[in-house]
Amino acid sequence: MLPNAPRPLGAYVEAVQSGTLLFLSGTLPIKDGKLQYVGRLGKELDADAGRDALRIATLNALSAAKEHLGSLDRISRVVRVGVYLATSGDFYNQPIVADAASELLRDVFGEIRMSVRSVLGVASLPVGAPVMLEVTFEINS
Repeated sequence: MLPNAPRPLGAYVEAVQSGTLLFLSGTLPIKDGKLQYVGRLGKELDADAGRDALRIATLNALSAAKEHLGSLDRISRVVRVGVYLATSGDFYNQPIVADAASELLRDVFGEIRMSVRSVLGVASLPVGAPVMLEVTFEINS
């Protein structure tokens, strides 16, 4: 069961459809209105905590897509995943953490609908979150 769809933390919307593409804003590991993890990977948090935080963010992305589309059945493929990780300077397990999102999306949509992916380590993310996820879906009209 998916959580409630996330709400914007500022002056933006969670999802925008352009033609057959659905672009999602960056989702955070927020559950029941509360950030579940705070800190940087490699400093306050380890890779396992990062993977769990990213799973929460991925479920939020799925909720945002479902709220916009009415059903996840309208998604024909995952086009792109962008993973941002707040890290200390010597954290190098970004791909292992990012796999948490890719694996969950693969489990939901199947191997054939897997996406391209970018993973970036950054100094900080909004509200102290350790992870942020952007997803682009292709949808059936």
